[in-house]
Amino acid sequence: MPVRARTRRARHPHDDAPDTSAEFARITELPAGPEKDELRQTVVRAWMPMARRLACHFRNRGESLEDLEQVAALGLVKAVARYDIHRGCAFESFAVPTIVGEMKRHFRDHMWGVHVPRRVQEIRNRVRVSQRELGTSLDDRGPSVEQIAEHSGMSVEEVAVGMEALDGYSTLSLDATLPGTDDGYALVDTLGDAEPGFERVVHREAVKPGLRTLPERERRILYLRFFCDMTQSRIAEQLGISQMHVSRLLSRTCSHIRHEVEVEASTAEDGHRP
Repeated sequence: MPVRARTRRARHPHDDAPDTSAEFARITELPAGPEKDELRQTVVRAWMPMARRLACHFRNRGESLEDLEQVAALGLVKAVARYDIHRGCAFESFAVPTIVGEMKRHFRDHMWGVHVPRRVQEIRNRVRVSQRELGTSLDDRGPSVEQIAEHSGMSVEEVAVGMEALDGYSTLSLDATLPGTDDGYALVDTLGDAEPGFERVVHREAVKPGLRTLPERERRILYLRFFCDMTQSRIAEQLGISQMHVSRLLSRTCSHIRHEVEVEASTAEDGHRP
């Protein structure tokens, strides 16, 4: 019985896997310059459909598709610049890991709500994979720290660090209500406000030296006006002077104290300068 020769199945052509072997061979021969750069750009444009396809794999992770395609394009440019045709591997075998690595690097460095060291990010990913592989128990409880450590080959301390980082990828809005509350109590309600009393203490201490040097009548007018909350007409009746005179004394006294405070502050600032 005659043996039929095994025919090699032709590779199905794909729009995102063009044949650019001739262009890469030419790039290798050309010296650095505009012609080589233009040829690299031609290769990049030819492989852009593949880069866009890879970018689509990372959709629905909090980043727009347009931004993902830009990151993928950057990875493609790096792959074209670093590809060596003499290594014997097809360009797509080199380009795909390069583009995917660029995408993962983008998510690692730019998409976390808080800064997390790379090692902690890697531990967090291993913890997340182990949780998914171990699944949940009948009572909907997730695996314990000890179970995750045994499954992933990490220590209990490392698993604890990874579990803390699970919620670090995205931040929570200050308007988000706290768990277990039914009255709309949000995170922003837990933040403290600036204490106005602190500023009053500073102002009071600043004017004390100037108040001590005032004549008795001016100090009494200030006391009646700002501490006893008396009107200028009542102060005038009590001191036996006109209301206009009280107004002039208040204005002059306050301006004098303000000037002394400003001079003192300016002198202190100059004293702290090198």
